[in-house]
Amino acid sequence: MFTGIIQNLGVLRRRRTGVLEVEVPASIRERLTVGASIAVNGVCVTVSELSAGTFSADISQQTLSCTTIGRLKERTPVNLELPVGPERAFDGHIVLGHVDTIGRVRGFFRAREGRVFIFSFAREFCRYVADKGAVTVDGISLTPFAVSKDDFRCAVIPQTLALTNLQYRANGDAVNLEFDILAKYVEGMIRNVH
Repeated sequence: MFTGIIQNLGVLRRRRTGVLEVEVPASIRERLTVGASIAVNGVCVTVSELSAGTFSADISQQTLSCTTIGRLKERTPVNLELPVGPERAFDGHIVLGHVDTIGRVRGFFRAREGRVFIFSFAREFCRYVADKGAVTVDGISLTPFAVSKDDFRCAVIPQTLALTNLQYRANGDAVNLEFDILAKYVEGMIRNVH
């Protein structure tokens, strides 16, 4: 389980068929072990190999088809998050690292508090996005507002912008979206009542 509070960027070193290799800062590398989980742009992967300054993870065809991982180019900055442990405060919201769909950057503009991003998504997911709720964009815990049937806005403070790959995003870029697990559980409970 993750929280969506990104504190480190890595860099995609290379992507081979079914394998992702990521350069990581020393602070992350020293905490990784083979078999450990780590979120890469919001996608939970399992470390399969470690070397000096990098880790590798096997990527399934399912993950490649429903996330942006298969579209990443070498040298692309990626958001990294280690799972929640007992030594870490629970900030953000409950994030599983199970991406629901790929969205897009529809636009962004400067605001007094940083930047406001507009993210678009397929209408079938609109039931999971609540104004002032929680959503994960490339693994980043954000608060949506001005929600419509196919997009939402998020204010991104300078601290978040500086620590994540949002600083490199352009209009039209694809992003991984994970919607709030609580909304999905509520939907499942309601569906099972009828």
